[in-house]
Amino acid sequence: MVNVSSNNNNQYEKVIRLLEEQLAYSNQQNKELSKQIEALTEQVRYLTKLLYGSKTEKSKYIAPENQLSLFEEDDDSSFNDSEHTEEQSQQMISYTVVRRAQNKKRNDSLHDNVDIEFVHHHPENTICDCCQSLMTEIGSTVIREEAEFIPARMKKVQHIEHAYECKNCKGDLTQKAQIKRGKAPQPPIQRSIAGPSVLAKVIYDKFSQYLPLYRQVKEWERYGLDTNDKNLSNWVIRASYDWLMPIYERMKCIMLSKSILHVDETYGKIINRSDGKPGRSNAYNWVYRSVPNQGPTIVLFQSSLSRARSVLEDFLKDFSGTIVCDGYSAYDKIEGVTFANCWAHVRRYWLKADSKNGRIGVEYCDRLFQLERQFKGLSPSKRRKKRKKFSKPIVDKFIKWIEDSPFFGKSALAKAAEYTLNRVKGLKEFLKDGRIEIHNNPAENAIRPNVIGRKNWLFSVSEAGAKANAICLSLAETAKANGVDFYHYLVKLFTDLPNLDIHRNPDILNQYMPWSKMILAECGKKVK
Repeated sequence: MVNVSSNNNNQYEKVIRLLEEQLAYSNQQNKELSKQIEALTEQVRYLTKLLYGSKTEKSKYIAPENQLSLFEEDDDSSFNDSEHTEEQSQQMISYTVVRRAQNKKRNDSLHDNVDIEFVHHHPENTICDCCQSLMTEIGSTVIREEAEFIPARMKKVQHIEHAYECKNCKGDLTQKAQIKRGKAPQPPIQRSIAGPSVLAKVIYDKFSQYLPLYRQVKEWERYGLDTNDKNLSNWVIRASYDWLMPIYERMKCIMLSKSILHVDETYGKIINRSDGKPGRSNAYNWVYRSVPNQGPTIVLFQSSLSRARSVLEDFLKDFSGTIVCDGYSAYDKIEGVTFANCWAHVRRYWLKADSKNGRIGVEYCDRLFQLERQFKGLSPSKRRKKRKKFSKPIVDKFIKWIEDSPFFGKSALAKAAEYTLNRVKGLKEFLKDGRIEIHNNPAENAIRPNVIGRKNWLFSVSEAGAKANAICLSLAETAKANGVDFYHYLVKLFTDLPNLDIHRNPDILNQYMPWSKMILAECGKKVK
C-alpha cells in the first residue's frame, strides 16, 4: 500500500524549496537592480551638473566650524596656514584689490614703444573781445588719449640682380672680360609669391590666433593679395617641411636627452588616411613638454593615426627617465621609462562622486596640493625631503582608507576607488623625486591650443597637413614658453635659413632655437 501522506510531504518540500530558490533569486535580482538604479541616478545627476552646473573643479564643500579636520596639524610651524591673524588677512585682501586695480589700468594702456601723435586745438580767434589786443597762451591740458589703428598694407618687392663688366678688360683680347653679378637671397619657397613675412603671417594667424586658412583668404584680399585656401595650405606644408622641420627635430633631440617629460594626447580628424579608415575616425595629437628645472621649456606635438602604445614607443625610443601622465593604459610597460600618474585626475574622479565619501577623497587630494604650493620654491632635494615628511603619510592614509572602505559596484565612488588603487605605484612616484610634479597640468595646458584650434579648423585634409600642423604648433608653443614673439621668430627663420647651409652644418640651428641669445635679442617679447 502506497504511503500517501509521505508523498504529499515530499511534494510540499519540493514546492517550498522551489519557492525559496525563486525568492532568493528575486532578492538577488532586486539588489542588482537597486545598484544599477543607484549608478544610473548618479550618472543622471552628474550629466545634469555638466549640462547646467558650473564647470569648475574647485571644491564647494565647506566643513562646519566645529567639525574636526580629517588630518592632524603639521608639526612644522612653517606649513601651518591657520596662524594668520585677522589683521594680516585684512592686509592681504587690501593688497590683492589694489594690485588688481593697477593691473587693469596697465592692461588698458598702450605700450611705451607706440608712436605718439600730438593734435593741438587752439581757439579760432585769439583776439581779446574787450580791448582787441593779441592774447598770450597761458597753458594747455591733455583732454584725452585715444588709440588709432593703421591697417596693414601689401607691398610688391621685386628682386633685381645687376651685372657689371670691366670695359678695359673687354677690349683686351689676351684675357677674358670679368663680369660680376649681384645675388638675390634665396626665397623660402621657390617660384612662389609668398615671402617670409607673408608665410609668417599665415602660420601665426592659424596657430596663434586659431584663424583657419579659408577665413584668412578674405583678409588677404583686403590687403591686396588674391589667393585661395589651397594655396595657403600648400605654403604652410612646404614651409614647415623645408625650414621648420629641422628646428623641430633639433628640439626633439634635446628633449629626449632630458629625464622628465609631461605627456598627454587628444583626438583630431584626418580626412585622407593611409590606413584605410574613414575620415570620421579619430586621429590623435600627442604633446610632450619638458620641465623648467631641466633647461629651456620645450613643447612638441606629434600627429598620429592611432592612440596605441607603439606611437609612444616610437617617439620615446631614445628616452630614458620618468613620464608624468594620466591613467591611460598606453602609459605603461615601456622599457627604460617610469610612469608617474597625475593626482589631478585622481581628484577629478573623487569630485565626480558627489557624496560624503567623495568629499573625503577630494579633501585628501586638496591637502596634497596645498603642501605642493608651499613646497613650490624649494630645490628638488628639499622638496623630496618635505614630501617624505608631510605628503607620504597623507598618501598612505588615503590608500589605506580606500582599501578599508567597501566601495563596490559601478557607482562613481567605486570607479574613483578603483582608479586610485590601480595606479598606486604611479601615484607614489612624486615622493621619490623632487623634480616630478604631482600633476600633469603642464601637458594639459600645452595641448589646449590644439583643442581650441580644432574647434575652428575642424580637420586636416591629409596626413602631411596634420604633420605640418604639429610642427607649427610645436614652434608656436615653445616660442611662447620662452618669451619669444612667434611672428617675428617665423620671419627670422624664413629669411635666414634658406640662405644657410643647415644640412651640411646642422650646428647652425643651435643659434635659431627659441631660447638662443640671438633669437631672444631679436625676437623676444618687449616688456612694457
